[in-house]
Amino acid sequence: MAPRANWKGFLRLSLVTCPVALYPATSDTEKVSFNQINRRTGHRIKYLKVDAETGDEVTSEDIVKGYKVDTDTYIEVTKDELDDIALDSTHTIEIDEFVPKADIDNRYLIRPYYLVPDGKVGHDAYAVIRETIRSMDKVAIGRVVLTNREHIIALEPLENGLMGTLLRYPYEVRSEKEYFDDIQDVKLTKDMLDLAKHIVEKKSGAFEPELFEDHYETALIDLINKKRSGMPITAKAAPKTGGNVISLMDALKKSIANEKDAAPAAKAVRDTAKETAKDTAKAKKPKKRVEGQREMLLPISGKGGKEAAAKAATTPKKAADKPVRAPARAKKAG
Repeated sequence: MAPRANWKGFLRLSLVTCPVALYPATSDTEKVSFNQINRRTGHRIKYLKVDAETGDEVTSEDIVKGYKVDTDTYIEVTKDELDDIALDSTHTIEIDEFVPKADIDNRYLIRPYYLVPDGKVGHDAYAVIRETIRSMDKVAIGRVVLTNREHIIALEPLENGLMGTLLRYPYEVRSEKEYFDDIQDVKLTKDMLDLAKHIVEKKSGAFEPELFEDHYETALIDLINKKRSGMPITAKAAPKTGGNVISLMDALKKSIANEKDAAPAAKAVRDTAKETAKDTAKAKKPKKRVEGQREMLLPISGKGGKEAAAKAATTPKKAADKPVRAPARAKKAG
């Protein structure tokens, strides 16, 4: 299923306008998620919206927004009133200025979006705006209204499209002085810095996100598959803590020795991961979306899901020896 646009409207640079759609560039839907259930019945927990004083359930039609000004005193604000104060940028991303990308503090970055032409018209205007931003080697700053709030958005070319990143307002960014003022001013020797730089050089490499592994997500998938297959769950030994206190210089020297011993094994793991990624890319046809780790979950779907799970529990070895990949829309755990 094609992704759904979060917003549709127009992108405008002075008098140049084109219809566009805004899509989220990231997603958490492939992560394992849980529902809360009743331990005794196995039924899912349902939450009701109730009046805090009377305890009576309140329907959606009777729920409005309220700003608390005092104990039990609220200023009621309706949806129509919020719509009335929404600015003209509700359906238009108006480019206000162009700034160097290096000028944008990383603390102001919230989340990325893809901005694409909406429909068959306006591609020429879209290309003009995109290539103008690219040729200037700057980031376009505009405004967009999402869920009744106006956001600042930074637009930059990404291949043949535009990526928009929502930015925070200054009042949302805390000053570092609150946290850094008490850090002691320590004088470091040249030998310490040289040793630390040597460690950094040994660990330096290219940014390759395809080699990143979410160890916790992998452990969750392994746990769920074992429980579905009826395999025993063994508690992991507690990690060792503490140890002998050594000097900073000794710690740096020991770190270099450890890195030297671990380097060949680490390189072999990286090389294997790269080759696996290449082989997988060649073997599979391009897909519209990247398959997530949830594809590794054993499938239980349809009316026979519970019976299949019970059957799998009686043959743990077979299930473990021959794992089954889940379909694209795997059922949530729990």
